[in-house]
Amino acid sequence: MGKTKRIAKAPESAVASEFSPLVDAVISGIQEKKGHEIIVMNLKPTGTALADYFVICHGDSHTQVDALARSVEEEVQKLTREKPIYKEGHLNAEWILLDYINVVVHIFQKEQREFYGIERFWADAETHAVV
Repeated sequence: MGKTKRIAKAPESAVASEFSPLVDAVISGIQEKKGHEIIVMNLKPTGTALADYFVICHGDSHTQVDALARSVEEEVQKLTREKPIYKEGHLNAEWILLDYINVVVHIFQKEQREFYGIERFWADAETHAVV
């Protein structure tokens, strides 16, 4: 994986100017339910991506993964009035995908995140760890 920049997520942080309001809302929803190892991948520089950003995190259980996804949907709806155009994975809650066209959210259980290694596939993207 390429270099990962570490960024702090706070109301007045640089994140708001570096990313879109939609990405900020996604991060807020994840943090609300204590998602782990939040990564924002800026895919625009790759020139080959299906979206501008991937936001990736994981939870500790099926229950937490489902709660993370619901929290993201609620925060995004509340802050940006957007709804995902596609969502998948709520039934087994091992990997939930929320597609907002320019932002795709991947919420995993830790084992699935390690197995699929999405971050490795987009190694040329600008990667930011939210702390």
